[in-house]
Amino acid sequence: MKELSINRDRLWSHLSELGEIGAYHDEVADLVGVRRLALSDEDRAGRDRVVAWMRELGLSISIDEIGNIYAERAGRDASLSPVMFGSHVDSVPTGGRFDGALGVLGALEVVRTLNDAGEQTTRPLVVGAFTDEEGCRFGTDMLGSAVATGRIPLQQAYGLTDRDGLCIGDELERIGYKGKEPVNQRRPHAYVECHVEQGPTLIREGLDVGVVTMVQAISWHELTITGRSAHAGATPTSYRVDAGLAAARINVRLREMVDSGEFGELRATMGVNRPHPGMINVIPGRVIATVDMRNPDDDGMRRAEQALGRYIEELQEQTEGLRIALRRTARTDVVPFAEKVRSAVEGAANDRGLSNRRLFAGAGHDAQEWAHVCDAGMIFAPGEYDGISHNPREYSNEKQCGDSIDVLLDVVRRLAEDV
Repeated sequence: MKELSINRDRLWSHLSELGEIGAYHDEVADLVGVRRLALSDEDRAGRDRVVAWMRELGLSISIDEIGNIYAERAGRDASLSPVMFGSHVDSVPTGGRFDGALGVLGALEVVRTLNDAGEQTTRPLVVGAFTDEEGCRFGTDMLGSAVATGRIPLQQAYGLTDRDGLCIGDELERIGYKGKEPVNQRRPHAYVECHVEQGPTLIREGLDVGVVTMVQAISWHELTITGRSAHAGATPTSYRVDAGLAAARINVRLREMVDSGEFGELRATMGVNRPHPGMINVIPGRVIATVDMRNPDDDGMRRAEQALGRYIEELQEQTEGLRIALRRTARTDVVPFAEKVRSAVEGAANDRGLSNRRLFAGAGHDAQEWAHVCDAGMIFAPGEYDGISHNPREYSNEKQCGDSIDVLLDVVRRLAEDV
């Protein structure tokens, strides 16, 4: 097979152009970040730009009922299932320009490279851009790919709402991306996703590419902690039912669970902590908080969930009048990736002389949903500043992006000839 390489300047230019959609000035970081929340006006503009590039490449475009975008390039044998590759273009509220975007725009650059070389693969190719991977607006991550592969029912997804009460079904209609293609129908031959690592391993070890072995288990919960609001100065400590204090105790307990080592490589975060009424001189009567737990071991995760539940029960028993409702909003077990894809990524990196290692994904990705219906795998690009992500400082340089997408090109070509 003739060696091909992508046009790195072209990829970088498209990453920069898409990064201008939803750009904002982050006062904390004093940098320009990206804010393209799922199904927002900014997300619609980003989708429109990506679809326009897909059309320029002569791809056949379809949009499914949950708003996932599929762009197909014909293969020599239309009877064969395609190789799918892509990611997402939505972002967290304080995002960077590489998370998700590298996977989608890198996939389009792979297609451009094949077009430039006049090469047609045996299997068809499909570039996918999936709805609401981040989950920060409607509370369920990997939503589009989870619906596309059957884990989440379509009508359940349509009913999810944001904190303003706006539901996914209506928002898809509003931005014009509620498609007609039925969900849970596509069954690719394989799925490959290139993504920034979002962690420090590759950059600290001086490596060019990550070969992703699996995605760790993820457990998300929302806590509604109800106490009693009262005057901050006039209410003696012994008479208080402080929802804010309960939230703090739960947060400390999460850290103790992590540090204990009892639950394996558990990671736990209380990313949301909203006290009500939220005034300096009023004891919080209610707190809405979230718990994000990650674990590369399923048994360790189950034990951690049980331990958290027991602690919440104990806290309520210790404090008269305190009520805590725990609602699970997302849950996925460990998802291993196919050895066939892992070996292809490793082989492609080695052939190009790129240093690499195997590692697991700490964050959730669309690839984990597609792994339930086909052979799937991932390629990680290192990031500067310890791979910081979900932050305007997120940055993978032109070489890091180019190396990872060259590997994607090689893997897609190999899988597309796997007949």
